[in-house]
Amino acid sequence: MSIRQLHSGADAISVSNLRVSYNEVTALDHVSMHVKAQTICGLIGVNGSGKSTLFKSLMGLVQPTAGTVRIFGAEPKDARRLNAVSYVPQSEDVDWTFPVSVRDVVMMGRYGRLGRSRRPRAADRDAVAEALARVGLTELQHRQIGELSGGQRKRAFVARGIAQDAVLLLLDEPFAGVDKASEAALTALFKELRDEGKTILVSTHDLAGIPQLCDEAILLHQRVLAHGRPEAVLTNENLALAFGTALAGAPEGHDGHL
Repeated sequence: MSIRQLHSGADAISVSNLRVSYNEVTALDHVSMHVKAQTICGLIGVNGSGKSTLFKSLMGLVQPTAGTVRIFGAEPKDARRLNAVSYVPQSEDVDWTFPVSVRDVVMMGRYGRLGRSRRPRAADRDAVAEALARVGLTELQHRQIGELSGGQRKRAFVARGIAQDAVLLLLDEPFAGVDKASEAALTALFKELRDEGKTILVSTHDLAGIPQLCDEAILLHQRVLAHGRPEAVLTNENLALAFGTALAGAPEGHDGHL
């Protein structure tokens, strides 16, 4: 089975009645969602709502208590083996003191494509160089990863996904701790990747930026509370269900929509 076969005719993400528990704590319960290919989908919810658990379920890193997860019609482990999916974690999941360069981090995206020798070939070096250029980190590629700013670190891990040539990118809070310039650059890059055929699931607390970035949005609180176009999801009524109270700051003249 190839990535092309995975991609053909199937939703990028298909989750049915997913339940994930940690001992006595239920992180996700009866989660069902479908995300079509070549879409940017925003994932919204409070801390502890299950967003990171959902990402790990899509990667096959946690074992569901019940339900099914499919990536382009395949089991998560098979999609991961075929380099069809890439995960950009939150910054706290990364040891920034580890002695690897920015280029080394991006090259990790090519490991699944290396031969038995595990030595990068010309095509791998070219893919890494192109990915670094696309995120604007060519001049910083030899720095230790921990020396970068928050926004630069995020871009380095996005570059890893680009170098991997994954068709699905899972981005866990890519805008957390970045400046406005880096946020704008990442937003533009994500749209370029979508237009090139990639699918992106991105969790974010920046509700105001979702309509500009995302084609659709999912509101999560252990289960899916709403899923659809951003303007249909980000209503005061829906946000009250997820956050416990209606959020202030909805633009005037938008009937409570953010």
